[in-house]
Amino acid sequence: MLFALLCKDKPGHLNVRMETRPPHLEYLNGLNAEGTLKIAGPFLDDEGKACGSLIIVEAETKEAARALADADPYAKAGLFESVEVKAYNWVFNKPEA
Repeated sequence: MLFALLCKDKPGHLNVRMETRPPHLEYLNGLNAEGTLKIAGPFLDDEGKACGSLIIVEAETKEAARALADADPYAKAGLFESVEVKAYNWVFNKPEA
């Protein structure tokens, strides 16, 4: 099952995002290599600066998806103000469709 991880950065924490970016990308590359990661990228504010993340993963349960979110170096560094985990149904432009 697919899950969307909707991550909102804490205000004024762009420096945390930038400092933690290399291990975050390494983490996502690992998820991608094992086939767990489907889509990932930052949300942008009106000035074009990153202010959150959208990550879509495949997991057995919502709890497993939450564990993936919690293991992200961004989450461990305290970047996120909130992380919402929602079941997701990819309908249009799905590569396997």
